Amino acid sequence: MSKLLEVKNVVKKFNTGGLFSNKKLTAVNDVSFTLDKNKPEIFTIIGESGSGKTTLARMILGLESTTQGEILHEGKLVDGKANRSTRMKFMQSVQPVFQNPFEAFNPLKKIDQYLVSTTRELLQIEDDDEVKTIIDENLQKVGLSHTEIMGRYPHELSGGQLQRTAIARALICNPSLLVADEPVSMVDASLKMSIVNLLQSLRDDFGVNVIYITHDLATAYYISDRIIIMQKGLVVEMGPARPILDDPKHPYSQLLKASVLSIADAGNGQLQPATDLIEIVNRNEGQIGKMQTYEGSRHVREYS
Repeated sequence: MSKLLEVKNVVKKFNTGGLFSNKKLTAVNDVSFTLDKNKPEIFTIIGESGSGKTTLARMILGLESTTQGEILHEGKLVDGKANRSTRMKFMQSVQPVFQNPFEAFNPLKKIDQYLVSTTRELLQIEDDDEVKTIIDENLQKVGLSHTEIMGRYPHELSGGQLQRTAIARALICNPSLLVADEPVSMVDASLKMSIVNLLQSLRDDFGVNVIYITHDLATAYYISDRIIIMQKGLVVEMGPARPILDDPKHPYSQLLKASVLSIADAGNGQLQPATDLIEIVNRNEGQIGKMQTYEGSRHVREYS
């Protein structure tokens, strides 16, 4: 395996309770996985708010340092304190797509200015015609054209258009890895599938690995090759997406699936919480347990 990304026993702790407090919150606890450079995939991190999935993404992007463990990109340590030159090289290969596209762009700055500055800065290209060609090529990858965004401000685009523009901007430097943190949560339901299908196309047509971070089991089921499910910083289940989401083994994974609304009882008012699973999950909370390996490359956290 030619390793694109190695996350090795990563831990992230934050100080809580004030400047002089010794209290610490463990946001990510002993997480490990590897992505293969020669086998592009959509690797999905699933969890509710507070599970640690976004903190893990920020460490992969070098925006947060690890407390313990290490993250390697093509064999080189990802270091949030790296100098500008090293950081720029890393950004050419690893690009983020954030949750809210309207927060990713200054409302007073025209969209095409972002694309031009990204092209010039990351690719070191000065020729205007070449810059425009590169921008056009990447906008076409996401189903847009230069004329659609030329001279327009963020508020003049729909949420779906703006998120696709953000993805086009990320693709300008031809990255090998895209880290997409809840990229469809701020997009209208009618536009979600266009973004999800776009991520699939980036994997299949352009060989881009995607780390897809979400709490949405439906889109995770639709596009993921492998998944990890996180609960309060711990990975509780990991492996091929379809088998895990079809038949989850860990109580927390089962609870997530049971919490997905079904149309079966629509209008009958008979929605019932999975109280038995909630009790088991609450009872296991605070325990570390141990990951056990099962057939089909499945890993499940179990407790003694």
